[in-house]
Amino acid sequence: MSITITTQQVSMRYKERVLFHIHELTIGPNDAIYLKGDNGVGKTTLLKILSGLTKPSSGKIATTNTTWRHALFPKAKFKDVIYLHQTPYLFDGTVYQNVGYGIRYSKESPKDKRAQIINALRMVGLETLSDEHISVLSGGERQRVAMARAWILKPSILLMDEPSASLDKESIERLVIMAEDLLQRGASLVITSHQANALTDLCKKQWWIKDNTLTESPLLQVVSEPSSMLGSANSERSSINASTTFRAV
Repeated sequence: MSITITTQQVSMRYKERVLFHIHELTIGPNDAIYLKGDNGVGKTTLLKILSGLTKPSSGKIATTNTTWRHALFPKAKFKDVIYLHQTPYLFDGTVYQNVGYGIRYSKESPKDKRAQIINALRMVGLETLSDEHISVLSGGERQRVAMARAWILKPSILLMDEPSASLDKESIERLVIMAEDLLQRGASLVITSHQANALTDLCKKQWWIKDNTLTESPLLQVVSEPSSMLGSANSERSSINASTTFRAV
């Protein structure tokens, strides 16, 4: 399901300091937004507000799936919005258990759940590590596990906070595959990054947080890799996609 988030007069203050005041913004449906700004301007704070993890100092946030029930349970309107942290928290357990955490109580059969988890692990190239404890993973592998865990929930909006920081090219390409899949399903993405890469290349809009507010500016297409390398990467991505057909295992 695709949803839209809209905000009005959202502000965040810390004592006397105004971090930002945003007149209005809209995300979705099927948006891909590159969120930029210097360190400390509030990019992470804004993503947490949009995901319902942080309450703004003032302002209103609404989603198109808002119902009367959300007056009693305000955070329920964010159930289709997922925030992916730069250093994601992983649970004490195996890679397989972490990826399947969000669907463990779903009504699907155990066979279908397993198929989804294995498919997600294949997409991020970690199927051979499914039974390993998360403590043995590298930083890039942990980020791929977190992305797989988010992807398997099929969010309507995925907020990615510096997802490519300290990742190698292969890890970024694996995240791109899942991000592209979500976009094809009609989901929206907001991505923060301090440098252009294959993930930010997916974006069609560019937002800047500057001078305590947010503005939208034209997105100049930046080639993050030489064309010869991109061609190779695209070929590899197509090959990976072809091998990740959803099937029972």
